[in-house]
Amino acid sequence: MILLKLTLRSLWNRRASLLLTLFSIAISITLLLGVEYIRKEAKTAFLSTISGTDLVVGARSGPVQLLLYSVFRIGNATNNISWQSYQEIAGNQLVDWTVPLSLGDSHKGYRVLGTNQDYFRHYRYGDKQLLAFVAGKPFEGVFDAVLGAEVARKLGYQLGDRMVLAHGAGSTSFVMHDDKPFQVVGILKPTGTPIDRTVHVSLQGIEAIHIDWVGGAKVPGYQISAEQELHKNLQPKVITAFLVGLKNRAAAFRVQREINDYQREPLLAAIPGIALAELWQAIGMFETVLRIITGFVVVAGLLGMLTVLLSTLNERRREMAILRAVGAHPRQVFLLFVLEALVLVVLGCALGVVLVYVMLFAARPWVMAEYGFYLHTWVPDTADLLMLAVVAGLALLFSLIPGAIAYRRSLQDGLTVRV
Repeated sequence: MILLKLTLRSLWNRRASLLLTLFSIAISITLLLGVEYIRKEAKTAFLSTISGTDLVVGARSGPVQLLLYSVFRIGNATNNISWQSYQEIAGNQLVDWTVPLSLGDSHKGYRVLGTNQDYFRHYRYGDKQLLAFVAGKPFEGVFDAVLGAEVARKLGYQLGDRMVLAHGAGSTSFVMHDDKPFQVVGILKPTGTPIDRTVHVSLQGIEAIHIDWVGGAKVPGYQISAEQELHKNLQPKVITAFLVGLKNRAAAFRVQREINDYQREPLLAAIPGIALAELWQAIGMFETVLRIITGFVVVAGLLGMLTVLLSTLNERRREMAILRAVGAHPRQVFLLFVLEALVLVVLGCALGVVLVYVMLFAARPWVMAEYGFYLHTWVPDTADLLMLAVVAGLALLFSLIPGAIAYRRSLQDGLTVRV
């Protein structure tokens, strides 16, 4: 107890120089815990990009590729699915609902998704949350469009605005469907998923803008106006993929096997949770990189503490000599330096934890409003406490160096410092 009081007074007497060291350690701890928190939240959000859907079905390729283009709107399908096959699978007695998806067009770099109103009834994300509108309603007309939150915000669209879709999924296109503009009738709330970066239109709308196209090009001399198309049969012939909800989730593997063995055309059914986990593992090396970077930052903070302790050794030789003169054992001088390092790192950890709480509390409303990403209340778990324990252990290890030097010198020095 006496040694601890002596340590605290010694630190207080050198508070000006040690304060910067304390803040350096605190910032390192904040970065360490903050990155770990963001990693966990990102993983949770990633794995819940789509929830409540039992199967995603597309042309035969691979589960990860299927998920990339159907859910994340990245890349393109290897083939399309015939409408007849879709209807046959949708009629399976084990299937509760289906949502068709048609991709292939874009608008100013954002992907266009053709679907039906079942999309707004059955698509869920996060903790099985339904899509909600910040303004407007789902599309009803052939040329109605519903925008994701980011599309509306970045491009400045409001309800009633007109927009022209581009043929193809590239960020720049010179082939426009400018003769058939769409009208914005709804804007979705932020979800923190690829939905925010998607333009949603009806399957009939996708069919309408391509009715006078063949092989990806407009038929020369043949043009049908938007008004004329409203009276034509706009039933789609093919779609890109579709989502499946089952009456009993236990039947997922059975239905998956039936779809994978489908005879009419080669199809692939993927279970979203499994495919998302595989995809996360594929990009998991970034987790390791983040951890390595934050680890180096923490070590840098502790090295700063070590530098401060070492730089004050010569200045404190008289202090150590006086302690020896009043009866302090060299072992107690050694423990003084160890306790100083321990107090610094404990205070740094405590301040770092407080900073994490403050930053998350301040950022939560902004992140929710801008990205629809809810930041859960942070509670240190076993892994976080283990990391703090490792940091404390490293601090103690580093403190052995100035402690050992002070121990050796305290055996040699008297009351007068020899220069």
